Amino acid sequence: MSARLQANPSAPARTPSVPVRLAGEFEAWIGLGGNLGDRMATLGEALAALGDAVEQVSPIYETAPWGVLDQPWFLNGVARLRWTQSPLDLLRRCLAIEHELGRVRGARNGPRTIDLDVLLVGPRAFSGPGLSIPHPGITQRRSVLEPWADLCPGLMVPGLALPLEGLRVRARDLEGQQVRLFQA
Repeated sequence: MSARLQANPSAPARTPSVPVRLAGEFEAWIGLGGNLGDRMATLGEALAALGDAVEQVSPIYETAPWGVLDQPWFLNGVARLRWTQSPLDLLRRCLAIEHELGRVRGARNGPRTIDLDVLLVGPRAFSGPGLSIPHPGITQRRSVLEPWADLCPGLMVPGLALPLEGLRVRARDLEGQQVRLFQA
């Protein structure tokens, strides 16, 4: 399936509500974001670097910064991947792509060209060096929940009591997290 980066689709595509594993393949989810440079082009480059693993991409949202407020708004989205390697291999690939695209790690929640977060790999929780799955803080991040719930509203994240749509609705009450569909 060809993935397209969409600024404002008329109807987001839907995927199965259960993570899929077929013959060593896992459904994996990554969050994408950035607020420096040509934000949309950088997201597109990150997706291109993931190649054929990318199966679907959410609509893109523009989100206000939080934590460090004196910085540009972010573009954020979520991608569904078909992944055959370990969760740690996916983390290493994401970190390599960030490096290739000029990410310089500075202040936590500070400005960045690209940020790729491993959200979920397969149907189970995982903990390893530098990686916790599901990604910690999902329930507190509208920048992740809005696009992710567009792709798969019924997905149950391990350890959480509500599907993504329920988490998205609950997160809309969080203060200081402005989110809007990106208008290219």
